[in-house]
Amino acid sequence: MRHKIMKLVDICTVIMIPVALWFAFVYAPIEARMGVVQKIFYFHVSSAWVGFFALFMTLICSIIFLVKRSQKADALAEASAEIGFMFCLIVCLTGPIWAKPTWGAWWTWDPRLTTTLILMFIYAAYILLRKFMDDAERKAKYCAVLGIIGFVNVPIVFLSIQLWNSIHPNVVQPGGGGLHPDMRTAMFVSLAAFTLLYVSLANKRTRLAALERKIYDK
Repeated sequence: MRHKIMKLVDICTVIMIPVALWFAFVYAPIEARMGVVQKIFYFHVSSAWVGFFALFMTLICSIIFLVKRSQKADALAEASAEIGFMFCLIVCLTGPIWAKPTWGAWWTWDPRLTTTLILMFIYAAYILLRKFMDDAERKAKYCAVLGIIGFVNVPIVFLSIQLWNSIHPNVVQPGGGGLHPDMRTAMFVSLAAFTLLYVSLANKRTRLAALERKIYDK
């Protein structure tokens, strides 16, 4: 049953990614001030959402591992941290592409940008810790602790616009400028597509982790 469900998720992911592209580039109107470059917003925000969600899963699975010593939870925590890092990297790459024509600079030490960069480095440290520690039990415990502590930065990133003076656009949080209804629809379609992509990737990575454990156990 699980295999059939994940196969369906994979199929839906393959369908939803081009659908999201159509909604972003064809369905959604061009923003009046920023022009066509604003369309990167749909993938920038969706990457941020999946990055945060993946790291939330790392947090939950890390707690479960420390309580129950569940190897499945540890594998999903590892997979989610890797996916979270990847999507944080996408955020940090797409942000400057959007910023250059909008702000006139590739990078500014804006609170949102800076806290996102710190978050990416935290989970880069998590991945390096996984790769370079030999003792499997200690590695899992230390990574679980780092996964829990590191997540503290996620709400800081999310609330950075409210906590400090920021020039970062604020259209999806309370007090923001809002979105055209068609832009909002395109954003939700993109969020759905990227969420399916996370589920598909997490499933494949956890299965790979299980195979790796079988090999090392031999």
